[in-house]
Amino acid sequence: MSIDTLNAPRGRDTGAPAWMWGAGVGLALVAWVLAYSQLVPFSAWLVSLLPVDPQSRLGSALAFFFYDTPKVILLLTLVVFAMGVVRSYFSPEKTRALLAGKCEGLGNVLAAGLGVLTPFCSCSAVPLFIGFVSAGVPLGVTFSFLIAAPMVNEVALGLLFALVGWPVALTYLAFGLALAIVAGWVIGRLKLEGWLQDWVKEIQVGAGLSLPQGRLSFVDRLKLGLEAVRDIVGRVWIWMIVGIAAGALIHGYVPAELMARIMGADAWWSVPAAVLVGIPMYSNAAGVIPIVEALLDKGAALGTTLAFMMSVIALSLPEMIILRKVLTLRLIAVFLAVVGGGILMVGYLFNLLFS
Repeated sequence: MSIDTLNAPRGRDTGAPAWMWGAGVGLALVAWVLAYSQLVPFSAWLVSLLPVDPQSRLGSALAFFFYDTPKVILLLTLVVFAMGVVRSYFSPEKTRALLAGKCEGLGNVLAAGLGVLTPFCSCSAVPLFIGFVSAGVPLGVTFSFLIAAPMVNEVALGLLFALVGWPVALTYLAFGLALAIVAGWVIGRLKLEGWLQDWVKEIQVGAGLSLPQGRLSFVDRLKLGLEAVRDIVGRVWIWMIVGIAAGALIHGYVPAELMARIMGADAWWSVPAAVLVGIPMYSNAAGVIPIVEALLDKGAALGTTLAFMMSVIALSLPEMIILRKVLTLRLIAVFLAVVGGGILMVGYLFNLLFS
Protein backbone atom coordinates (compact mmCIF):
# COMPACT_ATOMS: atom_id res chain seq x y z
CA MET A 1 0.00 0.00 0.00
CA SER A 2 1.48 3.32 -1.05
CA ILE A 3 1.02 6.40 1.09
CA ASP A 4 3.95 8.43 -0.12
CA THR A 5 1.92 11.60 0.16
CA LEU A 6 1.92 11.19 3.91
CA ASN A 7 5.70 11.18 4.04
CA ALA A 8 6.03 14.75 2.80
CA PRO A 9 7.87 17.05 5.23
CA ARG A 10 5.65 18.50 7.93
CA GLY A 11 4.79 22.16 7.59
CA ARG A 12 4.38 22.09 3.79
CA ASP A 13 0.88 22.10 2.27
CA THR A 14 0.31 18.73 0.58
CA GLY A 15 -3.27 19.32 -0.59
CA ALA A 16 -6.69 20.54 0.57
CA PRO A 17 -6.95 22.00 4.10
CA ALA A 18 -8.22 19.90 7.00
CA TRP A 19 -11.66 21.55 7.08
CA MET A 20 -12.30 20.55 3.47
CA TRP A 21 -11.34 16.95 4.23
CA GLY A 22 -13.62 16.98 7.26
CA ALA A 23 -16.50 18.43 5.25
CA GLY A 24 -15.93 15.86 2.51
CA VAL A 25 -16.01 12.97 4.97
CA GLY A 26 -19.17 14.39 6.57
CA LEU A 27 -20.92 14.64 3.19
CA ALA A 28 -19.78 11.12 2.31
CA LEU A 29 -21.27 9.80 5.56
CA VAL A 30 -24.58 11.55 4.84
CA ALA A 31 -24.60 10.02 1.35
CA TRP A 32 -23.79 6.61 2.89
CA VAL A 33 -26.73 6.83 5.30
CA LEU A 34 -29.11 7.94 2.55
CA ALA A 35 -27.96 5.14 0.25
CA TYR A 36 -28.26 2.53 3.00
CA SER A 37 -31.78 3.71 3.93
CA GLN A 38 -32.96 3.28 0.33
CA LEU A 39 -31.69 -0.26 -0.25
CA VAL A 40 -35.10 -1.94 0.14
CA PRO A 41 -37.01 0.30 -2.30
CA PHE A 42 -33.99 0.28 -4.63
CA SER A 43 -33.95 -3.52 -4.82
CA ALA A 44 -37.74 -3.63 -5.32
CA TRP A 45 -37.44 -1.03 -8.11
CA LEU A 46 -34.75 -3.01 -9.89
CA VAL A 47 -36.85 -6.18 -9.77
CA SER A 48 -39.87 -4.24 -11.11
CA LEU A 49 -37.85 -3.31 -14.19
CA LEU A 50 -37.37 -6.97 -15.09
CA PRO A 51 -39.93 -9.25 -16.76
CA VAL A 52 -40.33 -11.43 -13.64
CA ASP A 53 -43.00 -11.78 -10.98
CA PRO A 54 -41.64 -10.21 -7.75
CA GLN A 55 -43.45 -12.94 -5.78
CA SER A 56 -41.85 -15.77 -7.75
CA ARG A 57 -38.77 -17.67 -6.66
CA LEU A 58 -36.67 -15.87 -9.24
CA GLY A 59 -38.08 -12.53 -8.15
CA SER A 60 -37.30 -13.32 -4.52
CA ALA A 61 -33.74 -14.37 -5.39
CA LEU A 62 -33.16 -11.23 -7.46
CA ALA A 63 -34.55 -8.95 -4.75
CA PHE A 64 -32.25 -10.62 -2.23
CA PHE A 65 -29.22 -10.13 -4.49
CA PHE A 66 -30.05 -6.51 -5.38
CA TYR A 67 -30.50 -5.69 -1.69
CA ASP A 68 -27.57 -7.56 -0.13
CA THR A 69 -24.89 -6.66 -2.69
CA PRO A 70 -24.88 -2.87 -2.11
CA LYS A 71 -25.58 -3.39 1.61
CA VAL A 72 -22.52 -5.55 2.20
CA ILE A 73 -20.25 -3.39 0.03
CA LEU A 74 -21.43 -0.24 1.85
CA LEU A 75 -20.76 -1.89 5.21
CA LEU A 76 -17.36 -3.13 4.08
CA THR A 77 -16.34 0.31 2.84
CA LEU A 78 -17.43 2.11 6.01
CA VAL A 79 -15.86 -0.40 8.40
CA VAL A 80 -12.56 -0.67 6.54
CA PHE A 81 -12.27 3.13 6.35
CA ALA A 82 -12.96 3.44 10.08
CA MET A 83 -10.47 0.67 10.89
CA GLY A 84 -7.86 2.37 8.71
CA VAL A 85 -8.25 5.58 10.68
CA VAL A 86 -8.19 3.73 14.01
CA ARG A 87 -5.05 1.86 12.99
CA SER A 88 -3.29 5.20 12.58
CA TYR A 89 -3.61 5.65 16.36
CA PHE A 90 -2.74 2.08 17.34
CA SER A 91 -0.16 0.02 15.52
CA PRO A 92 -0.95 -3.67 14.89
CA GLU A 93 1.66 -4.60 17.48
CA LYS A 94 0.00 -2.48 20.19
CA THR A 95 -3.43 -3.83 19.28
CA ARG A 96 -2.26 -7.42 19.56
CA ALA A 97 -0.51 -6.68 22.85
CA LEU A 98 -3.73 -5.17 24.23
CA LEU A 99 -5.93 -8.17 23.43
CA ALA A 100 -3.53 -11.12 23.35
CA GLY A 101 -2.19 -13.44 26.04
CA LYS A 102 -3.88 -13.19 29.43
CA CYS A 103 -6.41 -10.70 28.05
CA GLU A 104 -7.57 -13.03 25.28
CA GLY A 105 -10.37 -14.63 27.32
CA LEU A 106 -11.75 -11.19 28.16
CA GLY A 107 -11.33 -10.26 24.50
CA ASN A 108 -13.50 -13.22 23.48
CA VAL A 109 -16.20 -12.15 25.93
CA LEU A 110 -16.10 -8.53 24.76
CA ALA A 111 -16.14 -9.56 21.08
CA ALA A 112 -19.12 -11.86 21.61
CA GLY A 113 -20.91 -9.09 23.51
CA LEU A 114 -20.24 -6.68 20.66
CA GLY A 115 -21.65 -9.27 18.28
CA VAL A 116 -24.92 -9.38 20.26
CA LEU A 117 -25.29 -5.62 19.75
CA THR A 118 -24.71 -5.79 15.98
CA PRO A 119 -27.65 -7.58 14.30
CA PHE A 120 -25.85 -8.52 11.08
CA CYS A 121 -26.22 -11.59 8.92
CA SER A 122 -23.06 -13.64 8.49
CA CYS A 123 -21.98 -11.94 5.24
CA SER A 124 -22.59 -8.50 6.74
CA ALA A 125 -20.43 -9.41 9.75
CA VAL A 126 -17.53 -10.41 7.49
CA PRO A 127 -16.48 -6.78 6.79
CA LEU A 128 -16.02 -6.21 10.53
CA PHE A 129 -14.17 -9.52 10.80
CA ILE A 130 -11.80 -8.47 8.02
CA GLY A 131 -11.26 -5.12 9.70
CA PHE A 132 -10.44 -6.76 13.04
CA VAL A 133 -8.03 -9.28 11.51
CA SER A 134 -6.25 -6.72 9.37
CA ALA A 135 -5.87 -4.47 12.43
CA GLY A 136 -4.05 -7.23 14.31
CA VAL A 137 -6.83 -8.28 16.72
CA PRO A 138 -6.20 -11.91 17.80
CA LEU A 139 -7.76 -14.45 15.49
CA GLY A 140 -9.77 -16.20 18.21
CA VAL A 141 -11.29 -12.90 19.35
CA THR A 142 -12.36 -12.05 15.80
CA PHE A 143 -14.00 -15.46 15.45
CA SER A 144 -15.98 -14.88 18.67
CA PHE A 145 -17.41 -11.77 17.04
CA LEU A 146 -18.03 -13.51 13.70
CA ILE A 147 -20.02 -16.29 15.41
CA ALA A 148 -22.02 -14.09 17.79
CA ALA A 149 -22.90 -11.22 15.43
CA PRO A 150 -25.30 -13.11 13.15
CA MET A 151 -26.39 -15.82 15.60
CA VAL A 152 -27.19 -14.02 18.89
CA ASN A 153 -28.82 -10.59 18.58
CA GLU A 154 -31.92 -8.75 19.71
CA VAL A 155 -33.80 -9.64 16.52
CA ALA A 156 -33.32 -13.38 17.02
CA LEU A 157 -34.06 -13.17 20.74
CA GLY A 158 -37.17 -11.04 20.29
CA LEU A 159 -38.63 -13.30 17.63
CA LEU A 160 -37.80 -16.45 19.62
CA PHE A 161 -39.44 -14.91 22.68
CA ALA A 162 -42.61 -14.18 20.70
CA LEU A 163 -42.58 -17.60 19.05
CA VAL A 164 -41.65 -20.08 21.79
CA GLY A 165 -41.42 -18.05 25.02
CA TRP A 166 -38.71 -16.56 27.24
CA PRO A 167 -37.24 -19.83 28.62
CA VAL A 168 -36.18 -20.92 25.15
CA ALA A 169 -35.04 -17.41 24.17
CA LEU A 170 -32.87 -17.03 27.27
CA THR A 171 -31.47 -20.54 26.90
CA TYR A 172 -30.63 -19.77 23.28
CA LEU A 173 -28.89 -16.56 24.36
CA ALA A 174 -26.83 -18.42 26.97
CA PHE A 175 -25.83 -21.26 24.65
CA GLY A 176 -25.19 -18.94 21.71
CA LEU A 177 -22.89 -16.68 23.70
CA ALA A 178 -21.12 -19.65 25.25
CA LEU A 179 -20.58 -21.16 21.81
CA ALA A 180 -19.15 -17.89 20.41
CA ILE A 181 -16.83 -17.37 23.39
CA VAL A 182 -15.60 -20.95 23.71
CA ALA A 183 -15.20 -21.57 19.97
CA GLY A 184 -13.24 -18.33 19.58
CA TRP A 185 -11.09 -19.17 22.59
CA VAL A 186 -10.34 -22.67 21.25
CA ILE A 187 -9.37 -21.29 17.83
CA GLY A 188 -7.18 -18.70 19.56
CA ARG A 189 -5.44 -21.38 21.64
CA LEU A 190 -4.63 -23.34 18.48
CA LYS A 191 -2.45 -20.42 17.27
CA LEU A 192 -3.53 -20.62 13.65
CA GLU A 193 -2.60 -17.09 12.55
CA GLY A 194 -0.16 -18.67 10.10
CA TRP A 195 -3.16 -20.07 8.22
CA LEU A 196 -4.43 -16.61 7.24
CA GLN A 197 -3.97 -15.56 3.62
CA ASP A 198 -0.56 -13.99 2.98
CA TRP A 199 -1.93 -10.52 2.17
CA VAL A 200 -3.72 -10.40 5.54
CA LYS A 201 -0.56 -11.42 7.39
CA GLU A 202 1.34 -8.67 5.59
CA ILE A 203 -1.19 -6.10 6.76
CA GLN A 204 -1.01 -7.47 10.31
CA VAL A 205 2.74 -7.10 10.57
CA GLY A 206 2.71 -3.78 8.76
CA ALA A 207 4.44 -5.04 5.60
CA GLY A 208 1.70 -3.56 3.45
CA LEU A 209 1.54 -0.24 5.28
CA SER A 210 4.42 2.03 6.18
CA LEU A 211 3.34 4.70 8.63
CA PRO A 212 5.20 7.99 8.34
CA GLN A 213 7.44 9.08 11.17
CA GLY A 214 6.32 11.81 13.52
CA ARG A 215 2.89 12.99 14.56
CA LEU A 216 0.09 12.31 12.08
CA SER A 217 -2.36 15.06 11.23
CA PHE A 218 -6.13 14.69 10.88
CA VAL A 219 -5.78 14.65 7.09
CA ASP A 220 -3.03 12.01 7.29
CA ARG A 221 -5.34 9.69 9.20
CA LEU A 222 -8.19 10.17 6.71
CA LYS A 223 -5.79 9.36 3.88
CA LEU A 224 -4.81 6.15 5.66
CA GLY A 225 -8.49 5.22 5.87
CA LEU A 226 -8.94 5.79 2.14
CA GLU A 227 -5.82 3.75 1.36
CA ALA A 228 -7.22 0.90 3.46
CA VAL A 229 -10.49 1.03 1.48
CA ARG A 230 -8.67 0.93 -1.87
CA ASP A 231 -6.48 -1.96 -0.77
CA ILE A 232 -8.86 -4.24 1.15
CA VAL A 233 -12.17 -3.57 -0.66
CA GLY A 234 -10.34 -3.91 -3.95
CA ARG A 235 -9.20 -7.38 -2.91
CA VAL A 236 -12.48 -8.84 -1.59
CA TRP A 237 -15.38 -7.23 -3.46
CA ILE A 238 -15.64 -9.94 -6.11
CA TRP A 239 -15.77 -12.64 -3.41
CA MET A 240 -18.57 -10.68 -1.74
CA ILE A 241 -20.63 -10.68 -4.92
CA VAL A 242 -20.03 -14.39 -5.60
CA GLY A 243 -21.06 -15.28 -2.05
CA ILE A 244 -24.19 -13.14 -2.12
CA ALA A 245 -25.19 -14.58 -5.52
CA ALA A 246 -24.96 -18.10 -4.06
CA GLY A 247 -27.05 -16.98 -1.09
CA ALA A 248 -29.68 -15.41 -3.37
CA LEU A 249 -30.10 -18.62 -5.35
CA ILE A 250 -30.50 -20.65 -2.18
CA HIS A 251 -32.82 -18.06 -0.63
CA GLY A 252 -35.14 -18.15 -3.61
CA TYR A 253 -35.15 -21.84 -4.51
CA VAL A 254 -34.66 -24.04 -1.41
CA PRO A 255 -38.11 -25.19 -0.16
CA ALA A 256 -38.90 -25.20 3.56
CA GLU A 257 -40.95 -28.41 3.16
CA LEU A 258 -37.78 -30.38 2.37
CA MET A 259 -36.21 -29.30 5.67
CA ALA A 260 -39.36 -30.18 7.59
CA ARG A 261 -39.22 -33.77 6.32
CA ILE A 262 -35.57 -34.13 7.29
CA MET A 263 -35.93 -32.56 10.73
CA GLY A 264 -39.36 -33.79 11.74
CA ALA A 265 -38.18 -36.73 13.84
CA ASP A 266 -36.26 -36.85 17.12
CA ALA A 267 -33.90 -39.52 15.77
CA TRP A 268 -30.24 -39.07 16.73
CA TRP A 269 -29.25 -38.28 13.16
CA SER A 270 -31.73 -35.39 12.81
CA VAL A 271 -29.42 -32.85 14.50
CA PRO A 272 -26.33 -33.47 12.33
CA ALA A 273 -28.58 -33.75 9.28
CA ALA A 274 -30.15 -30.36 10.08
CA VAL A 275 -26.70 -28.79 10.46
CA LEU A 276 -25.51 -30.24 7.15
CA VAL A 277 -28.65 -28.98 5.41
CA GLY A 278 -28.31 -25.52 6.98
CA ILE A 279 -24.66 -24.90 6.09
CA PRO A 280 -25.24 -24.35 2.33
CA MET A 281 -27.98 -21.84 3.07
CA TYR A 282 -27.72 -18.12 3.82
CA SER A 283 -29.99 -15.83 5.81
CA ASN A 284 -29.95 -13.50 8.79
CA ALA A 285 -31.76 -14.30 12.04
CA ALA A 286 -34.92 -12.45 11.02
CA GLY A 287 -34.98 -14.25 7.68
CA VAL A 288 -34.64 -17.74 9.12
CA ILE A 289 -37.12 -17.30 12.02
CA PRO A 290 -40.16 -17.77 9.72
CA ILE A 291 -38.62 -21.04 8.53
CA VAL A 292 -38.06 -22.05 12.16
CA GLU A 293 -41.72 -21.33 12.91
CA ALA A 294 -42.86 -23.42 9.93
CA LEU A 295 -40.57 -26.29 10.91
CA LEU A 296 -41.84 -26.30 14.50
CA ASP A 297 -45.45 -26.18 13.28
CA LYS A 298 -44.73 -29.25 11.14
CA GLY A 299 -43.36 -31.21 14.11
CA ALA A 300 -39.62 -30.64 13.94
CA ALA A 301 -37.82 -31.06 17.26
CA LEU A 302 -36.84 -27.78 18.96
CA GLY A 303 -33.14 -28.60 19.37
CA THR A 304 -32.91 -29.87 15.81
CA THR A 305 -34.60 -26.74 14.49
CA LEU A 306 -32.37 -24.37 16.48
CA ALA A 307 -29.26 -26.30 15.36
CA PHE A 308 -30.45 -25.74 11.80
CA MET A 309 -30.98 -22.04 12.55
CA MET A 310 -27.50 -21.68 14.05
CA SER A 311 -25.84 -23.42 11.11
CA VAL A 312 -27.68 -21.24 8.58
CA ILE A 313 -26.60 -17.96 10.18
CA ALA A 314 -23.18 -18.93 11.57
CA LEU A 315 -21.83 -21.41 8.99
CA SER A 316 -23.38 -20.35 5.70
CA LEU A 317 -21.74 -21.35 2.41
CA PRO A 318 -21.74 -17.74 1.11
CA GLU A 319 -19.92 -16.69 4.28
CA MET A 320 -17.30 -19.39 3.68
CA ILE A 321 -16.87 -18.22 0.07
CA ILE A 322 -16.24 -14.66 1.24
CA LEU A 323 -13.92 -15.75 4.06
CA ARG A 324 -11.90 -17.76 1.53
CA LYS A 325 -10.27 -14.49 0.49
CA VAL A 326 -9.04 -13.99 4.07
CA LEU A 327 -8.56 -17.54 5.42
CA THR A 328 -6.89 -20.62 3.99
CA LEU A 329 -8.95 -23.75 3.45
CA ARG A 330 -7.30 -25.36 6.48
CA LEU A 331 -8.42 -22.54 8.77
CA ILE A 332 -11.93 -22.58 7.32
CA ALA A 333 -12.06 -26.34 8.02
CA VAL A 334 -11.02 -25.77 11.65
CA PHE A 335 -13.66 -23.05 12.01
CA LEU A 336 -16.34 -25.36 10.60
CA ALA A 337 -15.28 -28.23 12.86
CA VAL A 338 -15.16 -26.20 16.09
CA VAL A 339 -18.37 -24.25 15.54
CA GLY A 340 -20.19 -27.20 13.98
CA GLY A 341 -19.31 -29.37 16.97
CA GLY A 342 -20.63 -26.70 19.32
CA ILE A 343 -23.88 -26.41 17.37
CA LEU A 344 -24.38 -30.19 17.54
CA MET A 345 -24.00 -30.04 21.32
CA VAL A 346 -26.52 -27.19 21.55
CA GLY A 347 -29.01 -29.11 19.40
CA TYR A 348 -28.81 -32.27 21.47
CA LEU A 349 -29.02 -30.31 24.75
CA PHE A 350 -32.12 -28.42 23.59
CA ASN A 351 -33.79 -31.67 22.54
CA LEU A 352 -32.97 -33.07 25.99
CA LEU A 353 -34.12 -30.02 27.95
CA PHE A 354 -37.28 -29.20 25.98
CA SER A 355 -38.44 -32.61 24.76
